[in-house]
Amino acid sequence: MSEFAVRMGTPEGAVVEQRHRAVSEEALRRDLETKGFTVFRIRERGGAARLPFFGRRRRLASLDFLGFNQQLATLLKAGIPVLQSLELLQRTQASAYFREVLSRVLEDIRSGVSLSDAFAAQGGVFPKLYCATVLAGERSGELVGVLGRYIHHQQLLEGVRRRVKSALTYPIVLLSLSFGLIVLLVTYVIPRFASFYLGFSADLPLITRVIVGGSKFIQEHVWYIVAALVIAYALARRWLHSEAGLIAIDHTKLKVPFVGRVFHLFGLSQFVRSLGTLIAGGTPLVNSLEIASATVTNRALSAPLVRVAGRVREGQPLWSSLDATGLFPELSIAMVQVGEATGALEGMLENVSQFYDETIEVRLAQVVSLIEPAVLVIMGGVVATLLLSVYYPMFTLMSKAQ
Repeated sequence: MSEFAVRMGTPEGAVVEQRHRAVSEEALRRDLETKGFTVFRIRERGGAARLPFFGRRRRLASLDFLGFNQQLATLLKAGIPVLQSLELLQRTQASAYFREVLSRVLEDIRSGVSLSDAFAAQGGVFPKLYCATVLAGERSGELVGVLGRYIHHQQLLEGVRRRVKSALTYPIVLLSLSFGLIVLLVTYVIPRFASFYLGFSADLPLITRVIVGGSKFIQEHVWYIVAALVIAYALARRWLHSEAGLIAIDHTKLKVPFVGRVFHLFGLSQFVRSLGTLIAGGTPLVNSLEIASATVTNRALSAPLVRVAGRVREGQPLWSSLDATGLFPELSIAMVQVGEATGALEGMLENVSQFYDETIEVRLAQVVSLIEPAVLVIMGGVVATLLLSVYYPMFTLMSKAQ
């Protein structure tokens, strides 16, 4: 059975939107109409946001989403109504997929759905943090201000992602070039030297025999190797997109030497910054904790953070609930404790997130300074070994000839 979001009119004349489970859309419509309801729209939850054949949810490009929010905040600040602002933005989006999503949002709003509910009804296309932020802005009547805080939050996270990518660009390029050189040596250079040496009927050194044998094996079984790699990739991809695979990968990320600490701090920064944004927008603390924990992309970190909301609901202070997870540094816990005691929790959370971002930058600089020489040494050793296996027999033959 599938879950559907249904917008309908009740026999009393009210318009409501509810979730129902049914075998099909037609069966659900017949069932509701026999009960006296007037069905306006039925949409399968999550169905509109999936890619054909793959069944995975599509996501909005982060820069497109950031630009959309900046334009929306500007239009609303200028006094243009929400519906007209969205109609204008829907026509000007470069992404066809984003235009399709916004057209569904407009359809919902025209039928009487609130802006936050219209975003939330798109099957997970819009982040939970964003939907909760818009809801808080609608309830407080300060949608423009709340959107501004979310835009600032998004810009900071985008900046961290950009710095991470730029820091890893050089090592990745270096590894790619080294791998290409190794493939060229193994598939083209070494086999030609091997046939040259065999013409002398000379005994080749062990290192040369191993490299030549490996190169010959690859050439003779290249299609079997390619097929095995394709099958292994498909199986690994399927496992990596399963829940167990995602959890295992997230745990592994945190245990990688040097880099694991960066992933850890980035996850904490996501949580703390999201929490501060929600509290600043007027969302209650428990609800903010539930949403903020869901925004953490690393499942190994989000699992213990989910339990924080329950502890706070039971009456425990926020700082002790965070301390119980064992994820936060002592300095962060002390800052949150001071923020709770003085009523300045929002500002203190901002300071904590800035502290994490600065620590991430320092750690990234250290990691990059270690990765570059390590990659050079390792790949240089591999290439030197391959070249030695090629040229060492030549020196041996020359000495014998002399």
